[in-house]
Amino acid sequence: MIGIAGGHLIRCGDAIAAQTGLSRSGIGLILVATLTSLPELVTGLSAVTVAAAPDIAVGDALGSCVFNLVILVVIDVSYRKGAIYSLAGRGHVMSAGLGIILITGAGIALLLSEMGLMPTIGHVSFASLAKVTIYLIAMRALYLTEQRTTNPVDLKPTELPQKAALMRFGMASAAIAGAGISLPMIGVELARLMGWSNSFVGTLFIAFATSVPELATTWGAIRIGAIDMAFGNLLGRNLFDVLILAIDDFAYRPGSIYTHASAVHAVSAMTASLISGLVIVALVYRPLSKVWHTASWASSALVVLYLFNAIFQYLHGQ
Repeated sequence: MIGIAGGHLIRCGDAIAAQTGLSRSGIGLILVATLTSLPELVTGLSAVTVAAAPDIAVGDALGSCVFNLVILVVIDVSYRKGAIYSLAGRGHVMSAGLGIILITGAGIALLLSEMGLMPTIGHVSFASLAKVTIYLIAMRALYLTEQRTTNPVDLKPTELPQKAALMRFGMASAAIAGAGISLPMIGVELARLMGWSNSFVGTLFIAFATSVPELATTWGAIRIGAIDMAFGNLLGRNLFDVLILAIDDFAYRPGSIYTHASAVHAVSAMTASLISGLVIVALVYRPLSKVWHTASWASSALVVLYLFNAIFQYLHGQ
């Protein structure tokens, strides 16, 4: 259900971009990325309220940050018309850099909470309040940047009316949200039956399930040649995923979610930050060739970092 709805989401997003005059990168960064994050939002809230599994919520949010960027490898391998890092706009460097700030902040919050050094206001961590503030500033900065750099001929006219596009966009979003409600309970039961840790299940399995819209929307973007929408969606999704972590902290009543979750999630945060740094380097360097005619060196490094995080979570997850 999430995958099918995600495919409709990207097509309607492209039509909305054409109707409103926004660029594909702007639609991908602001609209599509926010609404394809609905599974993480619903799953995270369900994990900290119904399932009482903070490790599932934190693992889902930070694991998705890693998995979202690894989807760039899918684009790189499947797109045969050129090297994606040389075709994507350099404007994505800003959103990737802001993602590093927010994701690294989440990792630091986990480590400081483990040592008892992170202050709280009531049951909410000070880090969550800081994340909400930084997110709002980041979105404002990205919006202003997008307004200055929008290309009015970025898209071809679409035959889908704006009202129909918005209606289908809303229906697809509702389907994505509904599909994510039961995921935490499934994750907790999977961890119990297999003898795995909640942090491992949240980081790999739940993060993969809630990132299915990214696979669907990215593939849809590739089919219509919307490289910038794909990049904007994936990088913008990471910004919103860290915000979801703050929302989960507000909803978790027993205390700060960073205190009750395992500190091993900080490794996922650092891995996502390293991958974001590699993406920035690739966007600036703009490699034209691929290793063994398959993927660029940047994509190869992304896979290595993803596997390292997966193995670490399996061996040391709690």
